Amino acid sequence: PLSGRVYGRRWLVLLLFSLLGFAQGLVWNTWGPIQNSARLAFGFSGWDIALLVFWGPIGFAPCFFFMWLMDKKGLRVTVLLTSSLMVLGAGLRCVPVSDIEIRKKLIHGGQLLNGLAGPTVMNAAPFLSTTWFSPDERATATAIASLLNYLGSAAAFLVGPLVVPPPNGTAHGLAQSNTQHIKDRIEAVLYAEFGMVSLIFSAALAYFPSRPPFPPSVAAASQRLSYRRSFCRLLSNFRFLMIALAYAIPLGVFSGWSGVLDLILTPIHVSQVDAGWIGFWSIVGGCVVGIAMARFADFIRGMLKFILLLLLSGATLASTWFTLTCLTTVTHLPLTTATLYTSCILLGIFLNSSVPIFFELFVETVYPVPEGISCGVVTFLSNVFMGVLLFFLTFYHTEFSWFNWCLPGSCLLSLLLILCFRESYDRLYLDVVVSV
Repeated sequence: PLSGRVYGRRWLVLLLFSLLGFAQGLVWNTWGPIQNSARLAFGFSGWDIALLVFWGPIGFAPCFFFMWLMDKKGLRVTVLLTSSLMVLGAGLRCVPVSDIEIRKKLIHGGQLLNGLAGPTVMNAAPFLSTTWFSPDERATATAIASLLNYLGSAAAFLVGPLVVPPPNGTAHGLAQSNTQHIKDRIEAVLYAEFGMVSLIFSAALAYFPSRPPFPPSVAAASQRLSYRRSFCRLLSNFRFLMIALAYAIPLGVFSGWSGVLDLILTPIHVSQVDAGWIGFWSIVGGCVVGIAMARFADFIRGMLKFILLLLLSGATLASTWFTLTCLTTVTHLPLTTATLYTSCILLGIFLNSSVPIFFELFVETVYPVPEGISCGVVTFLSNVFMGVLLFFLTFYHTEFSWFNWCLPGSCLLSLLLILCFRESYDRLYLDVVVSV
């Protein structure tokens, strides 16, 4: 039909999907903010902490299967499979095994299963917004559905350090009880996360339709390319490859960096609690600004490239400031809690808020390629860069200046790619012209 129709239930569908993304991000980032406590309670090494974060990008290995499933079977089947993997992964981490080595393996296995849910919660937002929302609400819905995953990661920065106490200097008599207390608090966090994931799965099982009875727009009702033709179109489209790298490189580097933020800030004497608050506010700020930017893009269409230029310019400046601040012996810039908070929060705001804008630009550039496929390819690339970075971190985790320099370098490269990119709005043109 040429005239679209929207349903009030679209907000319930968006809420369930967003909560699923929130839970996946929370479970993925459980260990980074409390890495000092986890070392004491479970005997984790620096390599273990990096690997627990590394399971996130490893989980994107079957990304193309989930893209195919979403394209062929719809959202309901994909979301139920994803949430069931999350329930199983969260449950594995809670198995009460006394053998510490077996327990560590179960925790790693649970993190891997949670990582397998990443392709859906990070790729399906544009597909959901096109399927359920009108053209003047799509960017906003994409922002909410995609950024709640990041908000879950931010909540881990808050929940972990507040619930789990850091290790202290108690010796001999009190050391044993202190370790047991920390382990009990970590167990409480794991059980709470398992309960939340199970509740979301039950709600999705009870009600999560694949699509509305009637499509909300012309673009939602139009025929899309097949799975094979979509990949041929993407790989032969130089403009798409350019914008995909502009997204994948800085967001992959930033995701890996924020996942081990506590590990990076420990050498410059930043406490576990302060590192948690820095990570929390940087992601929360990005989510708030990202939704506001998406709403602005819905009102004033055709401004996606301009918005990205502003955001990436700010990210380049903020990441350079943070990196130079950490090099106190070279730059002699003041290293205070205020400067660390400000630079990290600004970096998170600029990069995280760019995610939904990028997603909308991907879909507009390669339409009629299905949204799940185009966004799946770029998030897969992003996790490849994140995985490569964390792979090197498992070997070079004693000094982090090289890791910090990756941030401004990736942001500057992305900014140059955006400058050279020629934007187009094929999906928007179809909705506006054909509807009229």
